[in-house]
Amino acid sequence: MVNTSAPSQPHPHLPIKHIAAALLFDRNGRLLIYLRDDKPSIPFPNHWDFFGGHVEPGETYEQALVREVKEEIGYDLLTYAHFRDYTTISGDAYPNIKHIYYAKIAAVADELTLYEGQYLKSIDLSERHGVKWANILGQIVDDFVTSGLHV
Repeated sequence: MVNTSAPSQPHPHLPIKHIAAALLFDRNGRLLIYLRDDKPSIPFPNHWDFFGGHVEPGETYEQALVREVKEEIGYDLLTYAHFRDYTTISGDAYPNIKHIYYAKIAAVADELTLYEGQYLKSIDLSERHGVKWANILGQIVDDFVTSGLHV
């Protein structure tokens, strides 16, 4: 999958990184997302993102997901399900495989503290096309909607 609007070119000499991330829904069924920092040194500054991040050596994808959600919003993610994996060779900051999960949590955005990024909010899935997504995340949300899965 390629996002031609990505700001950087792939680095074919870099190994593929693994990323665990979640379509995280609040107790009202709205998708929780956060605005990435406005730093030119990071990939996709000022774009909206899912919660999750890089898988560290020795971690499973699920362990990384739970750790990242705890680090980013202080929430102990206990239940989740695997959605799909996305291999991105170009159109992102570096080649990667995104291991995407989905989960519903018993909180809303106002009850959470964002520890990374600028701003946390929730959106109805019908609002997804008005969001400036990082890399291929818009496609992932569209795929989730068309999959018929619900939280």
